[in-house]
Amino acid sequence: MTDTGHLTTNPQAAPVLPDYAGACLTNVVPALLAGREDAPGWLPAITRGANQIVLLVLDGLGWEQLLDRASIAPTLAAVASSDAGRAITSVVPTTTATALTSIATGRAPSEHGVLGYRVAVADDQVLNVLRWQVGSGRARDARRSIPAATFQPFAPFPGSSSPVPIVSRVEFAGTGFTAVHLGDSPLYGYRVLSTMVVETRQLLAQGSPFIYGYYDGIDKVAHAHGLGEHYDAELRAVDELVAEIAASLPDGAVLVVTADHGQVDVGPRVVLPGKDIMSAVRFISGEGRFRWLHAQPGAAKELLADADELYGETTWVRTRDQLLDDGWFGGPLREGVVSRLGDVALIPHAPIAFLDPADTGETRLAARHGSLTSAEMFVPLLCLAGDGNISS
Repeated sequence: MTDTGHLTTNPQAAPVLPDYAGACLTNVVPALLAGREDAPGWLPAITRGANQIVLLVLDGLGWEQLLDRASIAPTLAAVASSDAGRAITSVVPTTTATALTSIATGRAPSEHGVLGYRVAVADDQVLNVLRWQVGSGRARDARRSIPAATFQPFAPFPGSSSPVPIVSRVEFAGTGFTAVHLGDSPLYGYRVLSTMVVETRQLLAQGSPFIYGYYDGIDKVAHAHGLGEHYDAELRAVDELVAEIAASLPDGAVLVVTADHGQVDVGPRVVLPGKDIMSAVRFISGEGRFRWLHAQPGAAKELLADADELYGETTWVRTRDQLLDDGWFGGPLREGVVSRLGDVALIPHAPIAFLDPADTGETRLAARHGSLTSAEMFVPLLCLAGDGNISS
């Protein structure tokens, strides 16, 4: 654990909030599926009139991380610097479970209700959304006790005239989280990157009008190794992947590349809330850079004051009501999901993370995300045609 007293805080005076009404992950799929005349102005014009679209989500590739490494990702960087590329915002929190659900459903977190990586459920239990397990230690599979369609009732890819094929890792088939954000969409599983390209190419040849692809390698490498040499090597490989998929596009098809969130290199700077805080806490949920404290009955006000005094220089300390009033999740929460949130949120702007003693596996993560810094919030939206044309 670390002392935060000498950390340099993020120079941003305020959190970067999602542009839920405009260029945000929530609006990418609806914009791509809209007709040419209904496409919003922030969507690169190269997509308008495309007869086939491949939407490729690169987990963990932030806009700032891409720009900082333009020389090692020439394909992505060329689009980023053209009229066919731009930055858009992620959602709150900037975490995979929430952001992927927003991409697929075209809805803000306030609507779909997947409000984080680890969220509160009945009896003060915590659901790990990605693993779809409840509890710590010997966690229980929750696919029966918490049905996906009840937890998140909205169908994916609204506006699509036919089922959207999914090109993703084969091991994601049948998982609770896949059911939550992708519903019954047919999954064409790949085991290695070469087969991802083949699956995509075959679906294009079959005439699929819209294809959703997902690759998680960048995020995995960042979590394991941080944003150094390993991350750079992975980004080079992903740049080649994007170039290969783009080269296989038939005439009239467009590849759209985006991501769910960016990254912050945290390393060993992990903070364990002390006894003076934990005495007022029933349990903890969320993740290291968007940590929810669930207060003991009647202790929420005291907990807020103590947390702000201890961590206010490095962290945005907010109550649940403050976040809801300020629209962080995209509007009023749909009925029945407010209980998934805690009472006080610790959202660092310094490069630190808060540890939940019930989820100590997080201590092994090097790069993190979840907060509202620009490094985590801004993600790319890049559009490529098969002939290499990136003009609008």
